[in-house]
Amino acid sequence: MTWDEGLTWAPELTDEEQRWQLVAEELAGGPFALRAAEIDATGNYPWDNVGLLTESGLTGLLLPAEYGGEGAPLSAGCAVAETIARVCASTCTIWSSYAIGSLPLLYAGSEAQKRRYLPEVAAGKAIGFGLTERHTGSDPSNVRTSAEKTADGWSLEGEKWLVGNGGSAHYYTAFARDGGKLTAFLLERDGDRLVIDDYQDKMGLRGTTTSNLKIDCEVPADRQVGERGRGLALALQTLNTGRVLAAALSCGIAEAAFAAASRRAVTREAFGGPIIGHQGISFCLADVATELSAARMMTWQAARGAGPGGPDRQLSSMAKLYASEVAHRAVDAALQVFGAEGYAKPHPVERAYRDQRILEIFEGSSEIQRVSLGRGIAAFYA
Repeated sequence: MTWDEGLTWAPELTDEEQRWQLVAEELAGGPFALRAAEIDATGNYPWDNVGLLTESGLTGLLLPAEYGGEGAPLSAGCAVAETIARVCASTCTIWSSYAIGSLPLLYAGSEAQKRRYLPEVAAGKAIGFGLTERHTGSDPSNVRTSAEKTADGWSLEGEKWLVGNGGSAHYYTAFARDGGKLTAFLLERDGDRLVIDDYQDKMGLRGTTTSNLKIDCEVPADRQVGERGRGLALALQTLNTGRVLAAALSCGIAEAAFAAASRRAVTREAFGGPIIGHQGISFCLADVATELSAARMMTWQAARGAGPGGPDRQLSSMAKLYASEVAHRAVDAALQVFGAEGYAKPHPVERAYRDQRILEIFEGSSEIQRVSLGRGIAAFYA
């Protein structure tokens, strides 16, 4: 596959980053690309693709080797996300959900929890991330799912909304209100009799399952994840890493849209020559190339600067904010270049146009990123 790397900035990859990029390229250039249109058309969860992700080691890519994973850095995750997102954003989102769901355990779980659950994630069993509720939106401090201490553990009751990989996960990290603060818990789909329903019929990322999670169960004390009352901090720490992966996914969609639009602008003729010869098109593509380069620089810097506790909060917010909005402008430009041809199914640009839009909403909307960044600025200069 050629993604016009010479026209936009690309990182100089380490051996480990290149190794995982090549693994992702083999999958993306073969089965993932072949299945992408069908996955979008049917909305069916791509179990075959998940199997290939597992067989290749990608479901455990960011997990330490002692827990059955590959122990790769977050930057290798960026390489994988960019590569897969170029051909199938649904599969890329499913892959990133594996990583995000397991992060609370990795960051704050007990040694026993890590050894019990993380090897299963690496082997293909997903953990969902249950934070959002219908009435909370982007305000996790307003979570209403309750947690009450019992003699043997905890009693949990509530409902989560828009859970990524919701209907396909075996385990869930759920955040519940314990008095005035949040505490995190590890839930088992079958053993805790969780109810998964209200599957979303989404505009884009149609191969992913997004559902409700209804909780009404008793769990033992050893299912508490991290310190009591520290759930909000753990959720935000997890989201910092999720935002870098979302930024990389955004860059992948933008790269594919830019490459497709550029090639089409050279071959499509109007008014006596290729449309790339008209400034209205060439300037637009020049802006996309420039912005995409900047988005990739920011995303890779955030990933490569990540420590054991994840990436820098400010930089991860900047990368997610900017990359997702650059992807919007890239797919919009591509659709304009292709015109009516790109507006009709099953054109890849039409699919990318729909897939991209959620990137400015999930993992913290663009507005929330600006709120967070603004608070950081205020605190620094106070």
